[in-house]
Amino acid sequence: MPIDAVIFDYGMVLSNAQEPSAYNNLLTITGLDRDTFEPHYWRYRLDYDEGVLNGRTYWEKLGSDAAITLTPEQIDQLIENDVLMWATLNEQMLAWVRALQDAGLKTAILSNMGADLLRYMRQEFGWLAHFNHHTWSCELGMVKPDPRIYLHTCEKLGVTPDEAIFLDDKPENIEAAAKVGIHAILFKNVEQLREDLLSSGLLNGYPLPGESRV
Repeated sequence: MPIDAVIFDYGMVLSNAQEPSAYNNLLTITGLDRDTFEPHYWRYRLDYDEGVLNGRTYWEKLGSDAAITLTPEQIDQLIENDVLMWATLNEQMLAWVRALQDAGLKTAILSNMGADLLRYMRQEFGWLAHFNHHTWSCELGMVKPDPRIYLHTCEKLGVTPDEAIFLDDKPENIEAAAKVGIHAILFKNVEQLREDLLSSGLLNGYPLPGESRV
């Protein structure tokens, strides 16, 4: 089947890696070193992304597990810096998104996303409006790698799974997408993505990432 849609993860695909100063602020506010902070940060992240926890209850839970006391003001600061940590954009990928949209392909974002970051993105990122569909886990109450979230996104785009490409930086999310029939590509960087698309032939005739015309 010809490809009719490209579905993008947001974090580490359309966004860059964690912004260092915001990340360091999280360490400073919590008083934790990186090795202690990291497992606590990710332990309940899917609950945050699914909407089971909000920003405040997520950080309260982290504080309780890490045996630290966080004031309401510190939690506000943690929420703010957590949002900013994920808000720097991969401009090369966004340029490619625009090229695909101009070429007539459907585009969507499928992201595990907490409500606080989503609120910021809707305020600051006008380019979101150019996508045909957004699947945000916190609003759907479902997170990757649940197979249903991929099928939901295809249904909303009006495509079958084999008519879509999905890009994500996490192997478990790629594996789940492939199992429902989507052409799934693990994203590491623009150069690797371009080579994978060239070798697959999935987007023959369409712009590729990193092309000068993009």
